[in-house]
Amino acid sequence: MKNVKSNLLEFKGSNFFRQRLILSVLSAKPIRITDIRSKSDEPGLAEFEINLLRLIDKLTNGTVLEVNETGTTLYFQPGMLTGGKFDHECCKQRAIGYYFEAVLAFAPFCKKALEITLRGVTNNKIDPSVDSLKTGALPLLRRFLIIDPGIDLKIRKRGMEPEGGGEIHFVCPNLKQLKPIQIKDFGKIKRIRGTAFSLRTSPVLSNRVIDGIKSVLLNFIPDVFITVDHLKGQNAGKSPGFGASLVAESTAEVFYTADQVCNIPPEPRSVPEDLGKELAFRLCEEISRGGCVDSSYQSLVCLWMALHQKDVSQCLFGPLSPYTIQFLRHLKEFFGVTFKLEPFVQDDEDDFDLKQGSNKVLVTCVGTGFNKIA
Repeated sequence: MKNVKSNLLEFKGSNFFRQRLILSVLSAKPIRITDIRSKSDEPGLAEFEINLLRLIDKLTNGTVLEVNETGTTLYFQPGMLTGGKFDHECCKQRAIGYYFEAVLAFAPFCKKALEITLRGVTNNKIDPSVDSLKTGALPLLRRFLIIDPGIDLKIRKRGMEPEGGGEIHFVCPNLKQLKPIQIKDFGKIKRIRGTAFSLRTSPVLSNRVIDGIKSVLLNFIPDVFITVDHLKGQNAGKSPGFGASLVAESTAEVFYTADQVCNIPPEPRSVPEDLGKELAFRLCEEISRGGCVDSSYQSLVCLWMALHQKDVSQCLFGPLSPYTIQFLRHLKEFFGVTFKLEPFVQDDEDDFDLKQGSNKVLVTCVGTGFNKIA
């Protein structure tokens, strides 16, 4: 217990709750979080945070949780990250993507192969959709692998707020270790793909969303193709709604994603064409940020860079998101890893295209040689 107490890290508040739990498990350092919404009308842990703790408890062996009566103080002592095969019902307050990002952070470091089925809301306005995670995050993980052993994500059912009803199935074989990366070329956008879906509503809405998307994107690139995913019965979840997900692919195999879903009552009813235009502008904004990593998944790349074998990695990012900035601070607290951040200057001043968009940041890190068995 003396060793546990000496390694104990203490935090206050509910911000960045998921970051702290993920890094606590991977570093094997216990944490205590106090003043969790202590001044709120509903103090203590939220339902979706408790649900995340249950998910982590399934993924690990020997985890100890202690919560006070009001739920405003949490003591978390992580167990060994084992993996395995199991199902999990996600809280409807957050989308499956909120939980799957944690699963994706753990997957390369599980002792055994990971096979998990997550059920709940697949698309909302807060979290990355399962489509974006499949097209944006999984290719980034594959960059750290010498050979892809068969990582796969299948969307079996979709589910909108408030009742959900969606389902995904994720498989990640046992990975020995991650390799360092050197990614500085983000290329030029060569094509845009996407999926428009409608659940328990008319399929015409999906076509109208596509019309709105193309009215914007065809002004920039001719290769735009969006499929319609009109689901029926149990595969359409428990609540009506519609939306879409887009992914832009560059010549350097860099992927930028964007999502949008309709409003949920009592909010004003969404106009499909306007929803499509807003989604197209979101994708254009993500492309303008540039870099070799979608801004939603910068923190995952930083994590994998910090925990691969002892070697130097470099990756070109667009402007760092506030979430990523705090994640870098937490990586230093839990692992003692410091990243070198420097403005990226293109050598070829005549290459006009690479000067477009936001300023870029070159992120450099030396891996810790993380041993998942230990």
